[in-house]
Amino acid sequence: MARDLRGFLNLIEERGQLRRIKALVDPDLEIAEISNRMLQCGGPALLFENVKGSPHPVAVNTMGTVERICWAMKMEAPEELETLGKKLGMLQQPKPPKKISQAVDFGKVLFDVVRAKPSRDLLPACHQVVVQGDDLDLNQIPMIRPYAGDAGKIITLGLVITKDCETGIPNVGVYRLQLQSKTTMTVHWLSVRGGARHLRKAAERGKKLEVAIALGVDPLIIMAAATPIPVDLSEWLFAGLYGGSGVHLAKCKTVDLEVPADSEFVLEGTITPGEMLPDGPFGDHMGYYGGVEDSPLVRFQCMTHRRNPVYLTTFSGRPPKEEAMMAIALNRIYTPILRQQVSEIVDFFLPMEALSYKAAIISIDKAYPGQARRAALAFWSALPQFTYTKFVIVVDKEINIRDPRQVVWAITSKVDPSRDVFILPDTPFDTLDFASERIGLGGRMGIDATTKMPPETDHAWGEPLMSDPEVAALVDRRWADYGLGDVQFGSVDPNLFGYDMPR
Repeated sequence: MARDLRGFLNLIEERGQLRRIKALVDPDLEIAEISNRMLQCGGPALLFENVKGSPHPVAVNTMGTVERICWAMKMEAPEELETLGKKLGMLQQPKPPKKISQAVDFGKVLFDVVRAKPSRDLLPACHQVVVQGDDLDLNQIPMIRPYAGDAGKIITLGLVITKDCETGIPNVGVYRLQLQSKTTMTVHWLSVRGGARHLRKAAERGKKLEVAIALGVDPLIIMAAATPIPVDLSEWLFAGLYGGSGVHLAKCKTVDLEVPADSEFVLEGTITPGEMLPDGPFGDHMGYYGGVEDSPLVRFQCMTHRRNPVYLTTFSGRPPKEEAMMAIALNRIYTPILRQQVSEIVDFFLPMEALSYKAAIISIDKAYPGQARRAALAFWSALPQFTYTKFVIVVDKEINIRDPRQVVWAITSKVDPSRDVFILPDTPFDTLDFASERIGLGGRMGIDATTKMPPETDHAWGEPLMSDPEVAALVDRRWADYGLGDVQFGSVDPNLFGYDMPR
């Protein structure tokens, strides 16, 4: 079954999670301001049908809630994402099955891999309109400028597709691009990313790097491209595993690359190694403007698109933003993989307010002294995306790591800062983190908020306060007798306890 953005927009509209905006809006600042207010309240996706300066509508906030991301992944609840993580974990580190049931499970996963192989579309929808030569003008795409201090218009949810000139293996990444002229853009990627590696290889061989940008694809494919887990599988195969069937691909018109056949727009171009232009500043996920960096220049020679295409976009900034919702979903997918690599970890959580990866809360089934520190160190090295995590808080398995009140209680009641806090100085770090004294080099902090055992402490630990089980059962039975049957226990408004949080 073909996957496309239009199908997803139809789905969320049927479920009351899409609003069509018919009023004239400006892609310069106005669209982002409207969308940001909707993101803050967990509101629906938006489809702007009347955009100044362009005949094409703009879709934004499509992945603005975890619920909609689950729908994109063909699931209904975040917990189901862990099933996908188990499947990917089996592929990452396959182990000889010890039971018939394990062999059956592994066989099912291998069958899923076969079903996930991409197919080719000879008459793709993305080639319905072809624009080349003097007719090519990237300004026809309604790119947004989110913040007043941003350097220009940007592409944010485009799949940036390149290929290793030695092995022919493609890479699909989600990188920001800045409009420089009617036919050029700069691409901003970290040196460790696949596209940057491909450019270095092309430079070594004196070749240009071919690039394709697929815009307006099914969010499921975006999620696959944004999953940086160390499995030797292509992002197309990931997307097939995510969706249960292979992605339809199409060959580009002017470069030797493949793109999703149902993309709304496709841009085709090349990067000449060493050709750079200043990129930025732009508002970033840290909540500040980033710096100006010389970035590779992409020269485009062809644009193809569907008839009446829809432009899909988003923007970064302090959470909540769409990227934060994606990170929450990926957190669930990573959990089984992390458990497989660090066996004592029961669960882990990356709070959105901590910029989705700057702080991690880990629960462990503690069995021996020093185990919390070992778990923190193992976490930092388990997966590449945890390299830039500044704080790791380790708690006992009984603590609900998704309840900040329980986590704060564990820290304040179980931590002696002189004993339980350890710092690793001068480690490679995120260049966007201005808190570091030296950009690109920073420290990490581990906090052991678990119950201590000898020789971690030389005194007895207090017994936790608990209700008497028999009395608790008695009160459960007699609750209505007390005249309290109308008092329901559920989620409690935190403002009742002295917090100041928007309702």
